[in-house]
Amino acid sequence: MARKDSENQKKSMSRLFRGKAIFKPLNTGWIDEHVACVREWIANIFFYTKNGTTVMIDAGYNYERLAEKMGWLDIDPASIQQIFITHQDTDHVGALERDSDLLFKNATVYIGEIENRYLTGEVRRKVFHGLYKLPLVKTDNQKILLKDGEIIHIGDIKIECILVPGHTWGHMVYLIDDEYLFTGDTIWFGVDGGYSFLSTLAEDNKLAVRSLEKLEKNLCTRKQPIKIITGHTGWTDDLGFAYLHRRELCKPFAKKYTDPSAPYDGYVEDDDTEEGARSIPLTKVRTEEKV
Repeated sequence: MARKDSENQKKSMSRLFRGKAIFKPLNTGWIDEHVACVREWIANIFFYTKNGTTVMIDAGYNYERLAEKMGWLDIDPASIQQIFITHQDTDHVGALERDSDLLFKNATVYIGEIENRYLTGEVRRKVFHGLYKLPLVKTDNQKILLKDGEIIHIGDIKIECILVPGHTWGHMVYLIDDEYLFTGDTIWFGVDGGYSFLSTLAEDNKLAVRSLEKLEKNLCTRKQPIKIITGHTGWTDDLGFAYLHRRELCKPFAKKYTDPSAPYDGYVEDDDTEEGARSIPLTKVRTEEKV
């Protein structure tokens, strides 16, 4: 997605979702000693650090402030050599676009083999019930294609790749060191629990629900605490909360799904500051209101 397309999406999405209280991104900062987050309007990208190695999960919009906000976290873009992409939507791969700032031009991109078909143009990404095609993303980064269930080791970091189709045909989530699950756009957290992600943006909503149920079963067999980290609505370590409404779609224009604590317009970032990034921990979503 070219930078002008990213700006156009910012304007159109702001008009469309303003006041709907749907997007509740984390601000820039740290979840814990391993996981850092950068906010790009309504989207979050993440960095996982262990024993001196840092990998990046998703690449956000084609966003002019990325280097600045990474500086708030003391992360040098040049240190990022591996980027794991959950899916190729324009708010998850923009920093790889040819007309971006090319902060990661030497990084290797890891993406699911099915999802890669969007990048090659074999398949076009459709949203709003197939009525609108997103612009084709063009990148020159070296890619490594991933299979469902594949396990990658980057230094001392273990990354397990889990296919969860529905939002896109080849959406992957990444379980890192058996403790941190980066879910991209598979789960949406409301005040009363998790739902299948926004219905208007899925390739196949029924498939998305089935994938979410399968993912929950996968996690339950692990019998250990897992932090579930989303691309647009924060994180939790409460598995019951995260999957409470897994069979139900979040319908972004229905009042039921609004979160009163979400910003009126998520594309306004006035509360995302360097002072906050350096001093305020990114706490998990509240779960005491679950039903």
